[in-house]
Amino acid sequence: MRRLAFTFGVGLLLALPARGDDDSGPKAGEKVAKLQAYGVVGTVEKKEADFAAERKDAPTIYLFVAAEEGGIPVGGRPAARFMKKLDDEVGKLDGVAIVAIWLGDKAFDKHKDYLPRIAMSLKFSRTQLAAFDGQKSGPDGWGINGDTHLTAVVVNKGKVAKSFAFTSVNETDVRAVIAELKKSMK
Repeated sequence: MRRLAFTFGVGLLLALPARGDDDSGPKAGEKVAKLQAYGVVGTVEKKEADFAAERKDAPTIYLFVAAEEGGIPVGGRPAARFMKKLDDEVGKLDGVAIVAIWLGDKAFDKHKDYLPRIAMSLKFSRTQLAAFDGQKSGPDGWGINGDTHLTAVVVNKGKVAKSFAFTSVNETDVRAVIAELKKSMK
């Protein structure tokens, strides 16, 4: 009986999701904070910009990507498939864009070099890529948990609709992010 209880307990722990909706990113209803980063691929290239000011009230999904020193996302290929699928789905909506910010301690220059290769490989149509020169916890006011692999922040009309924290991510997670985006646009 004791063995059965232990097995059930371990099974229950393994069944729990590897992510939480409020573990990283600003809370729903908060005003979007300044988002200063170096634009690498997209509407802002080869210069610093406030991407939140650039997007203003337009519906936007901000992705904060934890990356290894070489620029590769911590989530690897599943994270790349998530970003590509998200880009494809956003491409079906008017006026929506994705801004993906690469985070990582002391890896700023390597991210700047690596991001054009990611853009070329994944052939994004609606995703801008930028590098943040600072802590892996991201810019002030965004509340990024440095232990998450990817944080998606859905924004519309200058306010946060919802933040999603992923310690494990793949293309099936796109559904929830897009559903929240569409809900915010109604």
